[in-house]
Amino acid sequence: MTPRERVWRAIHRQYPDKVPKEAGFTPAAYERFKRETGCDDPAEYFGFETRGVDFKPLNEEDKPDFTPYLERMPDGTRVVSEYGHMQIPGSFYHFARYVFPLAHAETVAEIERFPRPDVTLPYRHEHLEADVKRLHDAGYFVSGFAGHIFENAWQLIGLEKMFIDMLFNPALVEALLERFTEDACFRARRYAEAGVDMLRTGDDVGMQDRMMMDPDIWRRFLKPRLKRVIEAARAVKPDLPVWYHSDGYIMPIVEDLIEVGVTVLNPVQPECMDVHEVKRRYGDRLAFWGTIGTQSVLPFGTPEDVKREVKRMIELFAPGIVIAPTHVIEPDVPWENIVALFEAVEEYGRFE
Repeated sequence: MTPRERVWRAIHRQYPDKVPKEAGFTPAAYERFKRETGCDDPAEYFGFETRGVDFKPLNEEDKPDFTPYLERMPDGTRVVSEYGHMQIPGSFYHFARYVFPLAHAETVAEIERFPRPDVTLPYRHEHLEADVKRLHDAGYFVSGFAGHIFENAWQLIGLEKMFIDMLFNPALVEALLERFTEDACFRARRYAEAGVDMLRTGDDVGMQDRMMMDPDIWRRFLKPRLKRVIEAARAVKPDLPVWYHSDGYIMPIVEDLIEVGVTVLNPVQPECMDVHEVKRRYGDRLAFWGTIGTQSVLPFGTPEDVKREVKRMIELFAPGIVIAPTHVIEPDVPWENIVALFEAVEEYGRFE
């Protein structure tokens, strides 16, 4: 069975020959990986079945000019995305502090004046068909990420302001969300046209034990936009699987996610969600991607603990499971636990 076939079967809740796996690495964890293995490609080294395609960055002459906004920011601020997100670098691993160029915006006109990149430029996406074909020819399962909507928006105006404006200045919020929705719809359509096997979407809207916002607020501002993104892709490829990511506790909206077309839920944090309830309520309609806790067993367990947890999740969720950490692997995860994670998939995840 090819890697592509393996993942396809798993996300359609059918038994593959073995459980697929995936992981992301923070910069410090990646450097540790290179020192331990002498390899620079975790996906190749550990045998991940998945690969991704993406839009190309803007050419220098096409980049928006955020200088007038940057000049108002504290010393040390840098622009970190084509959308004008700004950060002050931190001293702890890869973490940084966001500062908000639209923190004082009060009108739709101010949102509309803020520079916007052009995702539709042909050189940014005309390579996608060839990239997908190359990866398919190598046997891999290929996905593309449509882009954040909520996260991109609040990282321009501030999270507290976002929530206040949802109640007292909703037109401003709608205008800001709309620019990211339009871009996500374009990306989704182009990925579908290019032939990806799955569309990735998502926004972090969960906290440790509750949602960031009332579910009805999510339904007003974010659910219709997610639905549009999925519809943009499925207008091209009606049976395209859709993966949705949110950290934290999101049980109140899982039915909504299914309703708008999500078929794969990520990451299902066991520290935040009752995994047995998730399986009982949604296991006949969703596949699951993740489940191995980066707040618990990976950094703080022994290699034997990690293996037991992988075995437990496979037994609970198989066949509809792709094993992965519930977030990127942080520097506090011992190397032995990383190895144990992928060894356990081989030991406990074989069905043939």
